[in-house]
Amino acid sequence: MKIASGWKDYSVLSTGDGEKIEKWADFVLCRPDPQIIWPKYNKNIWNNAHAYYKRSSKGGGEWEFRKKIPDRWTVSYGNLKYYVEPMGFKHTGLFPEQAVNWDYMIEKIKRSTKPVNVLNLFAYTGGATVACASAGANVCHVDAAKGMVEKAKRNLELSGLREKPVRFIVDDVIKFVQREIRRENTYDAIIMDPPSYGRGPKGEIWKLEEELFGLVNLCSNVLSSEPVFFILNSYTTGLSASVMKNILDLILNHKFNGKTDDFEIGLPVDDSNITLPCGSTACWERYI
Repeated sequence: MKIASGWKDYSVLSTGDGEKIEKWADFVLCRPDPQIIWPKYNKNIWNNAHAYYKRSSKGGGEWEFRKKIPDRWTVSYGNLKYYVEPMGFKHTGLFPEQAVNWDYMIEKIKRSTKPVNVLNLFAYTGGATVACASAGANVCHVDAAKGMVEKAKRNLELSGLREKPVRFIVDDVIKFVQREIRRENTYDAIIMDPPSYGRGPKGEIWKLEEELFGLVNLCSNVLSSEPVFFILNSYTTGLSASVMKNILDLILNHKFNGKTDDFEIGLPVDDSNITLPCGSTACWERYI
C-alpha cells in the first residue's frame, strides 16, 4: 500500500462504526465509509465535527451542519491548492488519498525529456489536472459533468495556473476518445478514474468490471509512440489492483515495452496508527 502521508492541511482524525472524521484545514467533517467495520475507540472526538453526513434509509443522504462553515474553503498540498466543498453523496470535491498518484505524475512529467501531453479522463474536479499542469504538462481534462468541469477550472486558477495549457472538455469519455482516434490526436500519458456504474444513451447499465478491458483498449489507441505513463485508479469494490495491472500489461505491453506497478492507496489515521484503505491503482510506464 502507498500512503498519502504528505498532507499538512488534511488528516483523518479517527475511524470507527462505519464512519471517519476528517480535518480539512480549519474544519472537521464526519462521513460514512463502508470499509470501516471496527468500533470507535476514541469516542470523545466524534462530537466536535462542524458537519456530519447522514445517510437516508431511502438512499442517498444529506449534510447536517452543527457549526457554521463557509460554502467552500481551500486546502493546500505543497504548492497545489484545492477547494473543499460539502456536496451530495458525501463528496467534498477532493480525494486526498490521490496525492500518492499526484506525486507520481509530477515526478514523471518533470523527468521527461520532452513536453508531455496528458489526457485526464473522468477528471472530476481536476486534482490530477492541477498536479500535471503544475509540473509543466499540457493537459486535456474530460468529464461529462459540466458542474465538475467548472470546479476544476476554479481549482486550476486557485493554484495560480490559469495560463497553463489546459483544455477543458465536457463530453462522454468514450465518444471523445473515439473522435480523437479519428482525428489521429495522441497523448503521452493517460489518467483514468472511471465510475463503478453508469448509464448509456439508451439507459443501458454500464458496469466497470464488464467494460474496463474494452475501455482501456480503446484509450490505448490515442497513446503516442513514446508514452510516459498510464494510470488506472478505481474505487470499485471487488476490482483489485492486480486485476487492473493485468489489464494494463495485456494491452500496453503488446504495443510498448514497459512495466506496471499495482497497489492500494490509503490514508494514515491519527489516533490509532492504522491506515485507512481508500482505493486501488495500477501505474504502467514505458521503459526508457
